[in-house]
Amino acid sequence: MKAIRTNNTNIFFNSDVYSELNQFIQEKQPSIIFILVDTNTHDYCLPQFQQRLESGDIPIEVMEMPDGEEHKTLDICIGVWEALSEYNADRQSILINLGGGVVTDLGGFVASTFMRGITYINIPTSLLAMVDASVGGKTGIDLGGLKNQVGVINEGAMVGIDTSFLDSLPRNEMVSGFAEMLKHGLISDKNYWYTLTHLEQLDLSDLDQLIYDSIVIKNNVVTKDPKEKGLRKILNFGHTLGHAIESYFLENGDKTPLLHGEAIAIGMILETYLSTKVCGLSHEALEEINSGILKTFSKVEITKEDQKYIMDLLRYDKKNSHSVIKFVLLEAIGQPKIDCVVTNEQILEAFDYYSN
Repeated sequence: MKAIRTNNTNIFFNSDVYSELNQFIQEKQPSIIFILVDTNTHDYCLPQFQQRLESGDIPIEVMEMPDGEEHKTLDICIGVWEALSEYNADRQSILINLGGGVVTDLGGFVASTFMRGITYINIPTSLLAMVDASVGGKTGIDLGGLKNQVGVINEGAMVGIDTSFLDSLPRNEMVSGFAEMLKHGLISDKNYWYTLTHLEQLDLSDLDQLIYDSIVIKNNVVTKDPKEKGLRKILNFGHTLGHAIESYFLENGDKTPLLHGEAIAIGMILETYLSTKVCGLSHEALEEINSGILKTFSKVEITKEDQKYIMDLLRYDKKNSHSVIKFVLLEAIGQPKIDCVVTNEQILEAFDYYSN
């Protein structure tokens, strides 16, 4: 597959990943190569990756963090920064983030801030990270239970998409990534949406091209608006309520935490309903989107009490301006509208629609 060029870097695919990575290392001759993994990618991805990494005499240090969104924290960052210092990292070192979105988000932030910035490379191993987290240069960590409250936008030196890593991914993680692909169709390409919602099953043999197409959609948006001043906001469709739901289920000990894509799927249904109230989205489109998402995602019980706490979390959304909550909604499939304002009553109606 042909490499995708972003504003500042390239995204390579499958066998090209290793030839390009090894050439980069040979040319740059870093002082030390650091590889950040989590407990899962340490076992399932690191051996395969190291077999294909050609470092010559350059020393390699592997740093392992716990897996899971609950560990995308400042405490873990401090641990990684301290490990870099302990192993004598300097500004000529590089950090390779081998993992899902938590690893690439946190690792990119660590690299962007250590010694005011060292080179980093993302090798995403989950579907979610391949189509979303590793593309566009957003790095960061959560603050308490609040998603991505601290971070910077800074693209790595390259991104390597090796879809063979998906072979070991659990089905729920595959489904989580699929939510972002559905979102890309809804905000940009009705035909892509149609293709995704008419797959008989999520088959790895179909995925390479679908992943490629999803990355192209996101990259087309990011290259036009790298700092999220306007157009890039459309990538947040489903995320205003989705992030609040994800944060609530993560922090509430009585709830089973939701994967990112599971929460975003709920957020997309809720925000599609809001689109009918604010942007004139047709009822037919609402039902098509609702049924398309629920082909893959199971419904989750959200009580009236839950809704109060979720709505309270909306005030922390990064798109807010002057204490006004701003939504990305749809005028039609493939036609998003940014900076939409909705009422609390309309949000509660959306929850009723989802529940019923």
